[in-house]
Amino acid sequence: MRAIIVDDEKHSRDALQSMLAKYCPHVTVQALCCNGEEALQAIHQLTPEIVFLDVEMPVLDGFQVLEACRQPQFAVIFITAYDQYALQAIHHSALDYLLKPIDAQELQSAVDKAGRLPVTETARMVNKLLSFLAQEDRKALPTAQGLKIIAARNIIYCKAVGNHTRIFLQPPETQVTIKARMPELIGWLRDRGFMQVHTDFVVNLSLMEKYIKGDGGAIVMCNGDSVPLSRDRKQDFLLRVEHL
Repeated sequence: MRAIIVDDEKHSRDALQSMLAKYCPHVTVQALCCNGEEALQAIHQLTPEIVFLDVEMPVLDGFQVLEACRQPQFAVIFITAYDQYALQAIHHSALDYLLKPIDAQELQSAVDKAGRLPVTETARMVNKLLSFLAQEDRKALPTAQGLKIIAARNIIYCKAVGNHTRIFLQPPETQVTIKARMPELIGWLRDRGFMQVHTDFVVNLSLMEKYIKGDGGAIVMCNGDSVPLSRDRKQDFLLRVEHL
């Protein structure tokens, strides 16, 4: 079987390649990819039969790689550290996964299952996974602990913090820091009732309480937090609010 390994950690890629050579000699590793973009290129060029796909990766995570593939013509085995949110989504789809550190017997079992699974069944499972993530506009976002699945409707506002984004949520949760820059979230949120009101802030317009006039002004959100409004975004903001 032709395979590619996708993992942002070199030692994990090398370890899996060694285990495949030892325990699954019928699997030929065509490429080792360190991120989602490399994975998409390798999938397109090499047409693998099986993809070992790390879930937690920067820029494009494993779920986003599958979303970009649309109708995958290969078997998928996820690789992940224990992460309740990622595993919840994977379990729902019935796709296979391996927990780090990888167990040799579980690896053999997963590869054997992948070899027997029709491509059409894999595509069905992937669609089920993506549909699950799309429910209530949910998205798997990278945190320091793994992936956090968040529904857009539960986000009050987002604040840029260096290379990360802090997301303020409705109770019972309060906030979570995402390992992604604000621009990576704006495309997802813009069509869901959110607006960037400041270089460092994006707000959920449906969860604002009031607007306080000023040079730019301030927006008070439902949790009582005050978010600054840039002067150059004030007119667009007021027009959006009029049509809520």
